[in-house]
Amino acid sequence: MDPNTFSEDGTTSLAGLSFTEDGSMAAYSISEGGSDWRKVIVIETENLTRVQDTLVDVKFSGISWRGKEGFYYSSYDKPEGSELSAKTDQHKLYFHKLGTDQKEDQVIFGGTESEKHRYVGGYVSEDDRYLFISASVATSGNKLFMKDLKSKNSSLVTIQGDDEADTYVLDNEGSRLFLVTNRNAPNKKIVSVDASNPGVDNWVDFVRETEHVLTAGSGGGYFFTKYMVDAISKVYQYDMDGNKVRDIELPGVGTASGFGGEKDEKEFYFSFTNYNTPGSTYKYNVETGDYEQYWKPEIDFNPEDYTSTQVFYTSKDGTKVPMIITHKKGLELNGKNPTILYGYGGFNISLQPSFSIANAVWMEQGGVYAVPNLRGGGEYGKKWHDAGTKMQKQNVFDDFIAAAEYLIENNYTSSDYLAIRGGSNGGLLVGATMTQRPDLMKVALPAVGVLDMLRYHTFTAGAGWAYDYGTSEDSPEMFEYLKGYSPVHNVKEGVEYPATLVTTGDHDDRVVPAHSFKFAAQLQAKQAGANPTLIRIETDAGHGAGTPVSKTIEQYSDIFGFTLFNMGFEELPNKAVLSEIKG
Repeated sequence: MDPNTFSEDGTTSLAGLSFTEDGSMAAYSISEGGSDWRKVIVIETENLTRVQDTLVDVKFSGISWRGKEGFYYSSYDKPEGSELSAKTDQHKLYFHKLGTDQKEDQVIFGGTESEKHRYVGGYVSEDDRYLFISASVATSGNKLFMKDLKSKNSSLVTIQGDDEADTYVLDNEGSRLFLVTNRNAPNKKIVSVDASNPGVDNWVDFVRETEHVLTAGSGGGYFFTKYMVDAISKVYQYDMDGNKVRDIELPGVGTASGFGGEKDEKEFYFSFTNYNTPGSTYKYNVETGDYEQYWKPEIDFNPEDYTSTQVFYTSKDGTKVPMIITHKKGLELNGKNPTILYGYGGFNISLQPSFSIANAVWMEQGGVYAVPNLRGGGEYGKKWHDAGTKMQKQNVFDDFIAAAEYLIENNYTSSDYLAIRGGSNGGLLVGATMTQRPDLMKVALPAVGVLDMLRYHTFTAGAGWAYDYGTSEDSPEMFEYLKGYSPVHNVKEGVEYPATLVTTGDHDDRVVPAHSFKFAAQLQAKQAGANPTLIRIETDAGHGAGTPVSKTIEQYSDIFGFTLFNMGFEELPNKAVLSEIKG
C-alpha cells in the first residue's frame, strides 16, 4: 500500500494503521487536506481488498482491534456549523463490528450530559483480555477504566477515578497490571496492581520515581525505561520482577525512541537521532542487549561537519534553562551568523534532539539552529510543565527571550541576524515574544499559532487546552492576564515590529486559521517601520500532518528565503551549496 497514491496532489495522507493479531486484516485512517477529521478503511492485507464501507467523521482516535470481530475508535458528534471551526467537546468511544453499518456502532463510553470528556481513547491488551479506557477533559490528567472482555457481562471498573494525574497501562501479565503514572511522582514511575482490585489505594511501586522524567515501553518479556537527562535519552532494561537487567549504551548523545514489541518477540527495533545525526533504525536483541543498524537514510549529509553543544543559561527569575546550539564546525562567533531560535514551551511536550532535512539545509548555509527547553514543556517533569501554565505562562516567554539574549551576548548572532520560530503553541510563543520585545529579533515566523487568547477556547477542541492557558471566562483576573500577552491584542500603533511571515493552512481544524488572519491584519495595519508582514496560507493543508513533500519544499523555500532576505542577504550565504543545487 502506497500512501503517495491516495490522491493526485498528495494532500490525502496516512494518519493511522492497526493490524489484527494474525495480520490478515488492517484498519487504516486517512486525512484529507490535512484535516483532523479522518476516514477509516478496512482491508484484507493479502490483496488490499476493502472489507466494508468506509467509516467517516472520526477524530482524535486510535484504532484498537478486539480479535477479528471489530475495533474500537473515538470521535465527536459532527458539530453544527463549519466542521473546520465549530466547537467539539463531547468525545465518545465506539465499537465497530465488522460487516455492520457505522450507524449501528455501539457507544462504549461517553455521550452523557452529566459528564463530558473532550478526549476519550480505548485500547485492548495484547492478550485480548482487557479493554482500557482513558478519559479526560483537558490535555493534562485523565481518568482510567477497564473492562474484562473475557466476561460477557462485565462492568466497567475504575482504575483511577479522578483526573489529578496522567496514568496509562503499560502492559499486563495475566491479571497483573503495570501502569505508568505521575500520581505522587511528578517525574513518573511504574506501579503494579491486580486487575481484581485495581484502584489507586492498591498500587505498588514497581520502578520508583527518579530525579529524571520517565517514559516506558515493554517487549520480549521485559520493560524498558527511558529517562530524559537534560533532554538527552538514557535507557535501561528491567525484567518482569522489577530487577534492572542492563544499561543500554546508545549510539550517541541524542534521542532514542521505540523499545517496544510483543511478548514473544526477542528482537525489536528502536530509532536514534540528534540535531546533526539523521534518524536511523536499530535491531535490538532483548536477551543479549546487542543491537545492529538495520536502516539508515540515504542523504548527502556528513554529521562530522557539524557540532551540537548544550548550554545552560539564566532566565529572568534566575531559573537555569538548557539549550542545544547546532551549527557547522569552525563557525566564527562574530555576531553575524543567521540564526533560527526555535521553541515550544507547553502541554508537557519535550523538545528532544532530532534531525530535520530542512534544518540541515539551513545549517549548510552557515546558519545556527538553537532549541531551548522552555518551562511549560515536560523535560523536567510536571513541576516544569506547571511552571509555564495559566498565570505562570509569562515564564515561557521570559525563557525564550533569555535564550535570544544568550545567543546575542555570546556572539552567535545579533538582533539583525536572529529569527524566532515556533508552531501551534510555539506560534503563540513567537507572537507573544515579538510583541513584547520587537527589538530583539529581525524576523518572526509564527506558524499555525494560537494567537487570540481571549477566544481560543470557542473553536474546535480549544477548550481542552484550558489546563495550560486558563480561559477568559474563568475569572476577571484570568481574563486580564490572557489579554496582557495575547498576541492579537498586543500589537501597538507606532511600533516597529520585525519582518514577519505568518503561516497557516486553510484546513487547520486544530488551531483555526482565523488566529493567523487576525494577527497578520493587526500587524499590517499598525506596523510603524518598513519591515514587511506577510501571511502564507497553504491550501488543502491543516495543522501540519500530511503535507506532501512538494508543498513542504515550497513552504521552506519561502520561509528561508524570506528570513535571509530580511537579514540583508541577496544571495544564499553559502554559494557553494547554491552551485551544487543548480548543478
